[in-house]
Amino acid sequence: MAKKNPLNIDTLWQIQRLGMPSLSPDGAQAVTSVTRYSMEDNKAESALWLLSTLGGKPRALTHCGAKDGQPKWSPRGDRIAFVASREQQGSKDESPQLYVIAPDGGEARRAATVATGVDAFRWCPDGRRVVFVSWVNPALKGAKAQAAAQKAFKDRKESGYVTSESQYRYWDHQIPMDRVAHLHLLDLDSGKWRDLFEGTGYELSRAEPDAGAFDISPDGKRLVFAFDPAPEKRLENCFSLVEMDLKSGKFSVLAQDAAWDMAAPRYSPDGNRIAFVAQHRGHKHTMPEQLAVWDRETGAWEVVSAEWDHEVHAPLHWEEDGQALLFTAEQRGRQHLWRFDLPDRRAETVVAGGWVQGFDKAAGTLVTLADAVDHPPELEVHLPGEKARRIEHFNDALMAGVATGRTEEITVTGALGDEVQVWVTYPPGFDPKKKWPLLHLIHGGPHTAFGDAWHFRWNVQAFAAQGYVIAAVNYHGSSSFGYAFKDSITHRWGELELQDVEAATDALLKKPWADRKRVFATGGSYGGYMVAWMNGHVEPGRYAAYVCHAGCFDWTAMFADDAYTWHAKELGAWYWDDMARVHAQSPHAFAGNMSTPTLVIHGALDYRVPDQQGLAYYNTLKARGVDARLLWFPDENHWILKPRNSKLWYAEYFNWLKRHDPGARPARRR
Repeated sequence: MAKKNPLNIDTLWQIQRLGMPSLSPDGAQAVTSVTRYSMEDNKAESALWLLSTLGGKPRALTHCGAKDGQPKWSPRGDRIAFVASREQQGSKDESPQLYVIAPDGGEARRAATVATGVDAFRWCPDGRRVVFVSWVNPALKGAKAQAAAQKAFKDRKESGYVTSESQYRYWDHQIPMDRVAHLHLLDLDSGKWRDLFEGTGYELSRAEPDAGAFDISPDGKRLVFAFDPAPEKRLENCFSLVEMDLKSGKFSVLAQDAAWDMAAPRYSPDGNRIAFVAQHRGHKHTMPEQLAVWDRETGAWEVVSAEWDHEVHAPLHWEEDGQALLFTAEQRGRQHLWRFDLPDRRAETVVAGGWVQGFDKAAGTLVTLADAVDHPPELEVHLPGEKARRIEHFNDALMAGVATGRTEEITVTGALGDEVQVWVTYPPGFDPKKKWPLLHLIHGGPHTAFGDAWHFRWNVQAFAAQGYVIAAVNYHGSSSFGYAFKDSITHRWGELELQDVEAATDALLKKPWADRKRVFATGGSYGGYMVAWMNGHVEPGRYAAYVCHAGCFDWTAMFADDAYTWHAKELGAWYWDDMARVHAQSPHAFAGNMSTPTLVIHGALDYRVPDQQGLAYYNTLKARGVDARLLWFPDENHWILKPRNSKLWYAEYFNWLKRHDPGARPARRR
């Protein structure tokens, strides 16, 4: 038997990454994008692959594109559409465009040249038309005017961004200046399209609208979309549901409530109902997203999952009989695929995680994309009466040579006397008779969870491979443990979470293998906030070193972020109304207590936690004479996405820990 080696970063980036599957109408084949990364070239290439659900071999469908993605099978099964930036017949795409290709092979064809680009799309039921998302200038009419405006903006000599909007950037990019997201109807045979929202004032969300923002009725006569009715668009606003008659152009508001946010609408098979995700933000911003259904006959809607203490994740998928819906939802640090039965309002697990990332179902055939802490995402087919079966093996040969560490789920008594989940992963070849260092990975959010999942940016197996026992605490505020647990930290950030992390440290240090001199805490985003908070609140020497990635440091200065309108909801006050309350939850206010060595990492394109946060934290530590190191990326956002940058990230991370690990040989400083 060949020797297996612990996971290293080069191997991590050799793993091929699978996109969301789309099934053919007969369920016999699935199409997905497969992305390969080159460490040498420092870039990625994505192609489309066909996978048989009946047992045939996978087949590459596209070869000429570098970034082919979002594949969707046509309702007639004769074509597959996808979004890509390519060069065809001497014309190179300046923005992503829609392409179509026959599933039996041949060359992909650009469906149209849309000057403003194609962000996402959905097929119409006739298989001859698609509805796509594109950012346009709402003051202009016609494709020619839009193209001219787009060219003029591209050719301009000025670089300034001018706006009077409240929402003007998102995540890592400026929202296109003077443009909004409209839906367009494209006829594939003629290549002609029209702007469905032209001159209406309607638009989609400004926060990366995708195909989940709208749906097309089964008869192809109407479409429904989520719309922000407020005159001033803000990230926190509540959306309503609007339906458009495609023939007459008439719009009708179906569901609207100032206290409820509505998203991800889906028509039932007969078109008489619309399922959607609803969140009661009027009650509290942390309220769970629940399943709701609008009825055409009554014109009313209701939340149908109100008694089920889980958060419903889009997309929603109707069963063919119209009596149930499929969706994913978290439960205790795992994400399952569920079926929610409408008549008796009961949820049951269809496919258990790990972490079910995505799925599709057609003609009784179900395909899921799922991963777990011990393996990257894999595609499986689930047929009635049969055991789940893999339909691809892209990474099997590579992973066969990787030794993974064992993961176990434990619980500790945390804040408020509550049970708190901790994932513990041991290094490959772990010997409990030896002494081992303990390394915390603290998740972000805060309202997410560290799950039984494969994470490419914070990969548990890569950390454990360095010889650490990894602890991932799902502290108070984490998702997947019910609403009360999630909401418990509101207006008192840092307090309960720290008690939970400390409780896990106490419990694990009682293990005979634990070396109390070799304990570390690291985290990203809200996890970065937590390690900065710990530096000001935990007794020096408890943790040998911290790593703060993209962490919040100063809640007043955080007003530069893209989600500033949420701050008062999260912290309990605007800083100008109650500075003491805001400072009580802000790590920077406790800088005088900070003395633990810290590696600070940040990206300049991070608009969720602007890089000034990391720089201010690093500068504060340096000014105080605390051992600190800075890793700053001019071309990364909240996440580190480029292969070479990721390799540098992991190298600096590991070297920092080794440098402050009394049980490790000193690492060379860069």
